[in-house]
Amino acid sequence: MDHYAVFGNPIGHSRSPFIHLQFAKQTQQTLEYQALEAPLDGFATTTAEFFSGAGKGANVTVPFKEQAFEICDKVSERAQKAGAVNTLIKADNGDIHGDNTDGIGLVKDLLNNKVKLAGSNILLLGAGGAARGVILPLLDQNPAQLVISNRTIEKAQHLVDNFNHKDFSATSLSELQKHNFDVIINATSAGLSGHVPNLPSECLTSDTVCYDMVYLNGITPFNQWAKNQGVKTTIDGLGMLVEQAGESFSLWRGVEPDTSAVLTALREML
Repeated sequence: MDHYAVFGNPIGHSRSPFIHLQFAKQTQQTLEYQALEAPLDGFATTTAEFFSGAGKGANVTVPFKEQAFEICDKVSERAQKAGAVNTLIKADNGDIHGDNTDGIGLVKDLLNNKVKLAGSNILLLGAGGAARGVILPLLDQNPAQLVISNRTIEKAQHLVDNFNHKDFSATSLSELQKHNFDVIINATSAGLSGHVPNLPSECLTSDTVCYDMVYLNGITPFNQWAKNQGVKTTIDGLGMLVEQAGESFSLWRGVEPDTSAVLTALREML
């Protein structure tokens, strides 16, 4: 039987086994999928052991996405640009291929929620790995502009320089009051500790869509802040989690699962 896994540390909270086993059931695929905690200093060794056995593919979550990039024999363009890998695939010749499905997962979830990206003014908050992984897929949607803002403007500017795209720019949080956005995406992890990025309310209107990449049992602090500013549409990251998993599953098995049914089941579990 083909084995798949998600590697992280910690990993006990992961929803990935539930998601992928639901995909397998839907598509009549016979496989095993489990959550495996790799030691902080032993990711490469742990994954090498997994792939030397029945391992055919794996997901990678924090804090190992950059290390996953390093162990790959070949990476996709979106993984190359992100400098991080969340999906590992064992090729027929034994090579390990890496991809990053986070960005396409975000875009699919936004489109599923009828959010217009083409021609829109989009703000991306944060300049860490979560932000890096979604820049290229967002730019592929042809927004009017994609602006990235971060507590440290130098880090945001470094990403702009790296991607070198005419519609991609960086600005400081304090300068955001001069802008107005159709979509604001929070790629910081601040909400997990109960904090909210220090945004001026002038950068949004009631019609701005606010999207938080994290999800909680209840509304996230960022989305609650947005609602307090009068925003009508807020979305959390649970759909992104399911959609990026669906993209990984398609890469591994060559079939596309029904993500909407799994998302509904996950919502009921929360």
